[in-house]
Parts: sequence; structure tokens; C-alpha cells
Amino acid sequence: MASIRRTLSPAYHDRSYQNGAGFSSPSQKFFPNGNSKHFSSSSSSVHLRLLFNAVNLLYRKGWRRSFCRCIFFFLIGFLFGITPFGHIDTDIQAKDFPFPELKPPHVNLQLDDQIVTSVSLGVNTRLQEDKEITADLIEPLKQLIVVTPTYNRGFQAYFLNRLGQVLRLVKPPLVWIVVEEKTASFETAEILRKTGVMYRHVVCTRNSSNVKDRGVHQRNAALEQIERHKLDGIVYFADDDNVYSLELFESLRTISRFGTWPVAMLAQSKNKAILEGPVCNGSQVIGWHTNVKSKRLRRFHVDMSGFAFNSTILWDPKRWGRPFLNPTRQLDTVKEGFQETTFIEQVVEDESQMEGAPPGCSRIMNWHLHLDTGNLVYPKGWLLQKNLESCSYLVLVVH
Repeated sequence: MASIRRTLSPAYHDRSYQNGAGFSSPSQKFFPNGNSKHFSSSSSSVHLRLLFNAVNLLYRKGWRRSFCRCIFFFLIGFLFGITPFGHIDTDIQAKDFPFPELKPPHVNLQLDDQIVTSVSLGVNTRLQEDKEITADLIEPLKQLIVVTPTYNRGFQAYFLNRLGQVLRLVKPPLVWIVVEEKTASFETAEILRKTGVMYRHVVCTRNSSNVKDRGVHQRNAALEQIERHKLDGIVYFADDDNVYSLELFESLRTISRFGTWPVAMLAQSKNKAILEGPVCNGSQVIGWHTNVKSKRLRRFHVDMSGFAFNSTILWDPKRWGRPFLNPTRQLDTVKEGFQETTFIEQVVEDESQMEGAPPGCSRIMNWHLHLDTGNLVYPKGWLLQKNLESCSYLVLVVH
């Protein structure tokens, strides 16, 4: 393809120009006078002159004439677009744009018409009022401190599991202090973990072989724990072989200082039941139930599982004006059956400081059963290593 190159004649290069006269350019065609005096008043005149000079230099080269012309006119339009011409009032006030006044339509109301100002179902307000009332009336529940002495025997696992399931149903807060002799057995610890009740596994190091009631030293070990750690709550001695109702543990939280109630007991002969505990007029203790001649010398006729007291009596005696400065403990030097009355005499002075529970003392809430399990043999860890042989042996015995 043939190319056509336009060249300038030597005469064109040899021309001399003075002050730009004699040079015909697109800018001179656009401005016939050949100068830029018309733009002297504009703020962009200096930039236009530099732009003209640059375009003249590029225009001489020839082949970029069309491109330069496009750039030139684009810049001219851009400069005209950004150059302010005249004054623009930016101070616009609200009075320049008046808004129409909106008025509600006129409605004729009669005096007999009922005006409804608000509509509500009343459910939320009723619930809110109930919550406010209950928040003022509900008080935090007292903590129950249940003390249980235990030892290795045939029904130990059965007794602990039964009592643990009852305590599991009691509303918290509750702490179960289980006391063993000499060492803490793995079997007892496993039972306590499975009950789901907050507990403390305590060991009594004192020798109880010469004491007929081995639970005396174990209960004293629990009392030392309560006094040392200043546990606040209602202390209750719950032996593992007794039967308890949930109503009993709920009534314990109503006790202020010392509470007592009647206990149904199975006689040693196993052929009759006896009742031991207070006779009440409302919540006031006025007498005692007792059927055992040998125990009529006692001051207070109460079973070990038939009373409870405030734990602050142990570590804050000044609050209750106790006459005894010695620690409150059960005595191992008294006869059997007198541990209860000698302990209560350290806590209260007379029946006026006692509270009958429930009012009238008309309900039996726990039972004391004398079950002799001394001759029963239990396997180690409560597991039978040879189950099949044991079953076959039982079959032979039956036949």
C-alpha cells in the first residue's frame, strides 16, 4: 500500500515570524485578530496561552494535526465548563420555600360519644404486676446442711443411694456432709458422685470402737467443718438408715433458731411403732411424746433425726446469747439415748426457744427404722466377680 507523506517545503521552514505574525494556524482562524486579548479578563488566560503555544508546536509536525485538534477543543470545553460566570446565591432560607399548612379535617364530636385513647389486651401488664409482686415477696432460700454418718455394712450402698435420691429432689442450696471412719472408701465416693448432690466427703480420725453410738464422733467431725468454714444454713442430722419425705426438707427452711417435730419409730421388738417428739400448740412446744420408761429422765424427748438448728449457733454464739463458751458438740460420755438431749441443752435453754414444725406438729415427716444388718455380708466394691457361679449356687439351694 502506498503511503502519502505530506512534507513542508524549505521555503515554509525558512519563513521568519515576528510576534507570531504571518503564521496562519487554527487558533488564528478561530480568533481572527490573532491574539487573546478577549480573554484577558478571564482567570484562565495564562493557561490558554500556554496551551496555544503547545498546540502550535505540535501542529507543525503535521501528522498529529487531527489528534491535537481534538485535544485542543476538549480542553477548551473543559476550561469553559469549570470557569465560574456570574454569582450564585447559596444562602437559601426556609422562608424562600413556604410549605403549605396541613390541618386535620374538621369533625363534629358530640358529648355522648366515647373516646378511646388506648387499647391493650392487659396480658403484659398483668404479668408485669405479678413479677413485681413476686420479686418483692420472694426471698433467697436458706441453705440446708445435711450431716450423715456412715460406715461399711451390708445395706450401706442401699441406704446412701436412697437418701441421695431424696436429697436430689430438694431445691438448692443444699450441701450433704457425709462422714466416714478412718478412711474415705472408694465405693462411698463413687455413690456420692453419682447422686448429683453437692457434697463434702469427710473422714473422722477418732477411734469409735469404745463408743456404742459410733455416729457421735462422726457428727462432731461434721460440726467442726461447719464451724471452721462458717457455713451458713440449717443443720440437720440425717442418718442413712432412716426414711425421709420431701416435705421435711422444705419445712427445715422455715426454722429460725431451733426446730423440732415428731418422729415415728419402729420399736426394738419390731412388732409396734412408737411416736417420739414434741406436742405443739401451733408452733409452740408445750410437751413431749415418749413411751420408753428408761428415757423418761431426759430433759428433751427428741430423736436424733427429729430436730434441726441454725448453723450460726456454732460459730456466732453472741448472736443468740448462748451461755456456753465451749464448742457445741455431742458427748460420748453419756448413756445411750441421752446424746440428743445433752446436745439440745447446749443449743437452747427451754421450750420457749423452740419452733414446732409443721404448725401443730400433726404430721409425720420421717421414720426411724431399726434394721439390724450386722450379720449380712456384702462383696468388695459391691460387685460379684463370679455371677454365674453365684446363680448356680442359689439354684442348688432352692432345689
